[in-house]
Amino acid sequence: MEKNVTQISREDLEDLREAFDKIDIDNSGFVSDFELQDLFREARFSLPGFKVREIVEKFMVHGDTNKDEKISFDEFVAIFQELKSKEVRETFRKMVTRKDGIFSFGGTSGISSEGTQHSYSDEEKVAFVNWINKSLAKDPDCKHLVPMDPETDSLFKSVKDGILLCKMVNLSQPDTIDERVINTKKLTTFTMNENLMLALNSASAIGCTVVNIDPLDLKAGKPHLVLGLLWQVIKIGLFADIEISRNEALISLLLEGEELDHLLSMSPEELLLRWVNHHLNAAGWQPIHNFHEDIKDSRAYFHLLNQISPNGERDEMSIDIDMSGINERDDEKRAELMLKQADRMDARQFVTPQDVVAGNHKLNMAFVANLYNLYPALNKPASNGIDLTLLEDLTPAIVGESREERTFRNWMNSLGVAPYVNHLYSDLVDALIIIQLYERIQVPVDWRKVNRPPYPALGANMKKLENCNYAVELGKREAKFSLVGVGGENINEGSSMHTLALVWQLMRRYTVKVLSDLGDGETVINDQVIINWVNTTLKEGGMDTFINSFKDKSISTSLPVIDLITTIAPNATKNEMVKRGDLSPEDKLNNAKYAISVARKIGAKVYALPDDLVEVKPKMVMTVFACLMGRGMKKADS
Repeated sequence: MEKNVTQISREDLEDLREAFDKIDIDNSGFVSDFELQDLFREARFSLPGFKVREIVEKFMVHGDTNKDEKISFDEFVAIFQELKSKEVRETFRKMVTRKDGIFSFGGTSGISSEGTQHSYSDEEKVAFVNWINKSLAKDPDCKHLVPMDPETDSLFKSVKDGILLCKMVNLSQPDTIDERVINTKKLTTFTMNENLMLALNSASAIGCTVVNIDPLDLKAGKPHLVLGLLWQVIKIGLFADIEISRNEALISLLLEGEELDHLLSMSPEELLLRWVNHHLNAAGWQPIHNFHEDIKDSRAYFHLLNQISPNGERDEMSIDIDMSGINERDDEKRAELMLKQADRMDARQFVTPQDVVAGNHKLNMAFVANLYNLYPALNKPASNGIDLTLLEDLTPAIVGESREERTFRNWMNSLGVAPYVNHLYSDLVDALIIIQLYERIQVPVDWRKVNRPPYPALGANMKKLENCNYAVELGKREAKFSLVGVGGENINEGSSMHTLALVWQLMRRYTVKVLSDLGDGETVINDQVIINWVNTTLKEGGMDTFINSFKDKSISTSLPVIDLITTIAPNATKNEMVKRGDLSPEDKLNNAKYAISVARKIGAKVYALPDDLVEVKPKMVMTVFACLMGRGMKKADS
């Protein structure tokens, strides 16, 4: 990959995969050169025929890495990246148009003289509105917003005060935002901006990519940005419980002869597909391979509903699924009959009959994830070849990730690395994510030295190991990290200790880089510089609190953090919300929740969790004070 090739966002990558799978109707993993124009059209990136022919000719000479005259998904992504980097765009249209449920709207671009065009799916808008209406129906703070009309553009207007977005973040990951911090009364332009900043920084903290979104974009209700952010938030919530540490009964999905570690390393989407096929197998129905082509006729859904619906033996209530609709000849009518059965289970969410028949991957996946969350219908296996009493000894992953691991993973995902990081160690074994992070901290990467998937069947791990060796070399030579005893083989093997040592230094450098960019360019930012700034600022603000180090026990009260915020942004905190004096553990936690949320509200992109302050975790504490220092320095410059 050349250095100047545009990185593809995770959202774009998902859309490209959906488009590719629709053209790859035989699930071979490849498309032919003559299908490329259809593929670009499906990806909403229409090109004239002559341009596609030029691309094909160039690809066959330079890009067909395995010389099979077929185009794999990764080769298609490489082609797309090159086109995007050259700013090839569809003809700019000022008027909003609609075709096949896709709305397009344009706006002049400071990057390209040809202008830009963004699209959004009307089906997704309707699905998200219905989900929000159902989820926030009883929330008193949303009475002025909910219910929204899915047939209008009310969704895009509803996000402008930030309340709905804050509530959706908390719905996805409970207690992310201390709701005492949300401005809900006598809203002004300033307090609405605060809510939007709080929502964006909190979304980032749970792993959403918000790099190209700011409060003004949301206040303007830009459809593609609103839907993109909402999808990320909703998806994180839907997928949160699809992991073995949340439901050990998922171990029953282990196939005969399969290693447990393989199941543990699967992404939530892969586990979801495995879960569907587990129930389809029990029903005597053929498995599905995706959430688009294979579900279009609704028959797999009928059998899935019949398997997971409550019954007298397993549940207190019982719902008998009417399977007669499976014989309906019309696809849309069959889909409607299936959804009527889902409605009886209070699970008719995200899809319409048209979405099922069209094979909308995103919405069908959301529909199935919601089904799993409501009716997993799994029993913890008695054995399946595993001594379940020894599961915790077999792998720490069964216990779930630690707070520190989750924070690192969310930080990576918030920066838009691709693919999405589901498991901190197993997803980093080829170092591609780590190498992307080096670019984020402006460490130069020579992409000619990087092996990219698809890796060859023979020697795949050697290619991954080469990447890991290069990642460690970059850390030592270019970033000047302390990596004593850390080798590429440690990252490749998924060693938690060695991987965390590298990842922490990446996150620390990223945090400090923000400060360096705001500074005089000469001062080296280190821990003592941050501590000195914190104490000087507290003293200038007339505060009694101070810290001796990032291990200072007084930090457990969160009072130094709250006082620092008050000094930086005097109106951001409310005295009645803060406990002082002799504090109970509950008081300390409430202070910490308040401190973290107010920090995000004033614009500090804090990834640490309240417990990190209460327990005085030095690494995370350092990032909190560093982010607040960045916010304070911005204020000083303004």
